Amino acid sequence: MKPIVPCRILDRRGVMTTNPQSPQWPDLAHHLVGVLGVTTGSRVSVFMTDYAAMPAVSAFVDACYRLGALPQVIASDEAFDDSALRHASDELLKVPAPLEIASMEWADIHVSFRAMVPPVSEPDFRKAALLRQAKGAISTKRWENTTWCVVRIPTPAWAEMIQVSFPTLLGEFFDGCLMDWPAVQKRQQALCEVLNQGSVVRVRSHDTDISFGVANRTWVSFAGEANLPDGEVATAPLDDSTQGHITFGDDLWFAGTRISGLRLSFDAGVVVDVTADHGEDFARALLASDEGATRVGELGIGTNPTMTTYTGDLFLDEKILGTMHLAMGRAYPECGGVNKSALHWDLVKDLRTPGASMSVDSTDLISNGHVVGPLAGFSTSAP
Repeated sequence: MKPIVPCRILDRRGVMTTNPQSPQWPDLAHHLVGVLGVTTGSRVSVFMTDYAAMPAVSAFVDACYRLGALPQVIASDEAFDDSALRHASDELLKVPAPLEIASMEWADIHVSFRAMVPPVSEPDFRKAALLRQAKGAISTKRWENTTWCVVRIPTPAWAEMIQVSFPTLLGEFFDGCLMDWPAVQKRQQALCEVLNQGSVVRVRSHDTDISFGVANRTWVSFAGEANLPDGEVATAPLDDSTQGHITFGDDLWFAGTRISGLRLSFDAGVVVDVTADHGEDFARALLASDEGATRVGELGIGTNPTMTTYTGDLFLDEKILGTMHLAMGRAYPECGGVNKSALHWDLVKDLRTPGASMSVDSTDLISNGHVVGPLAGFSTSAP
């Protein structure tokens, strides 16, 4: 096995940190070019949100050139967002980045390598919500115009922030990216067929009691194609069906902002009340982005048994077996969803706690914090 070579870089705080030059980055690149169909003549747009993602980007660019494709890399570094939030006017914050829009219009394939880097400081909530609207417009272009994948990459700085060993975090990342995806797809598709027969999904715990109407909506398997790490099934609830309340008790991060103790109450599919121990103003600003932002666009179930560490990063945590998530705003059309919004805000609830449950009609999926029924077969990493 090749050794991990340390790569010394500065994080946003100006602190020297170490990001391993893992021998598995070429394996990840090989998977990406294959699943995205990169070939001779492909126009490949690449976004890199922090220099900590450079080992992954370099391996992917190399793989693209080997196949005769033309990769173009944009340093869409989220550190620049700090300057925008400090100095830009409201009107400027709402403008989608022109180079990023042009990149989506030029490319037929897109990959975003998004490094998990702790924010330097907490932004102005209102301005951060405006900036998310602009980024949402770019995401919509990505969905509409390209074959795409988003890769969320852990860093030593994030591991330090959540007090988790970085080798543990990086190991779970690679395990969650480099699975036997055809086998996973087969297993998840069987789960989707069960879920497609259901009408109502209910989630309960000591602080949650919420239901989602899913009749005649399609559950879709996500198995290593558009998100990495991956491993989930999801649908789009009926727009006026979500009823009840849900609490996300753990810290979660979105757009560089920490939100803690978030509680959402729904009536006839619409958020009617929002509270949070921290970040409530930001949550309210996000949900005020547009008319569709107050409705649930996605309901998902994590299926990946190789990922067990709750990180506070929604992109990783939503894949953990034993969790469920909902996304406020834009719905997946392939699930039958029709809700439109610039926002797609994933919120993860960890149900691996005593008393927590999830069911579809009369079929239990999680009972007393343990996966059961159709989900029980996912509790081993061997497909």
